[in-house]
Parts: sequence; structure tokens; C-alpha cells
Amino acid sequence: QDQLVESGGGSVQAGGSLRLSCVYSRRTYIRECMAWFRQAPGKEREGVAAIYIGSGNTYYASSMEGRFTIARDNAKNTVYLQMDSLKREDTAMYYCASAPFCTVVAGAPTATGFRYWGQGTQVTVSS
Repeated sequence: QDQLVESGGGSVQAGGSLRLSCVYSRRTYIRECMAWFRQAPGKEREGVAAIYIGSGNTYYASSMEGRFTIARDNAKNTVYLQMDSLKREDTAMYYCASAPFCTVVAGAPTATGFRYWGQGTQVTVSS
């Protein structure tokens, strides 16, 4: 069964770092693009970053570029999101998603085409 399982969330003070992990069950055409999204309470889901697991090409929402880094380890079927210089406004549930290709607008992945989603991992940033 195809699954995406996120981990690594938690509570951190502003300015701190966290690394999220997303393990996928197997590489298939539906996994060629892996992305991270987030959703804060009362807000719409927004794209954070995406990566092609074959080429390693990456895409970032402009507000996160420079602070967040997406990476993959194909040997471990894992995609990471390194988050540095965290801010209170980064507090959200973070989701991993997969698709045959990356759909992005102004660098940020859009939910369109991402059919497979994980359950999410909570990130809370306090001041």
C-alpha cells in the first residue's frame, strides 16, 4: 500500500531549527515529485517546497526560500525539509505529498495534481 509518513515535528523557539522527514513506501511514477505543504489553523493550505526525486530539482515558495531546504535520499525513500530560522508564523501542520510531476506557481507547489498525502506533523514555534 502506498503510504507517506511524516515525522520530525515538534515545538521549538523562534530562531530554532527542525528537520521534517517523509518516508514513502516505494518509488513509482506517482512519486516523481515530492512536496511539502503546510496549513495553519484558520488559514488555507500553502505550498512550501517541492523536489523531483530523480533530478533533484527543487522549488520553493518565495517566503521560505533561504530558510527552508528540501532534499531527498532515494536510498532511504525519504524526503526531508530542513527548516532554519523558524518564526512564529511557521507554526502549522506540515504535510508531505506526491505527484507524477511538480505543479508550481511562482516557485511554490500547488495542491493541484498532488493526489497522495501523509497525515501531517505538527510544528509549533514559540517566541
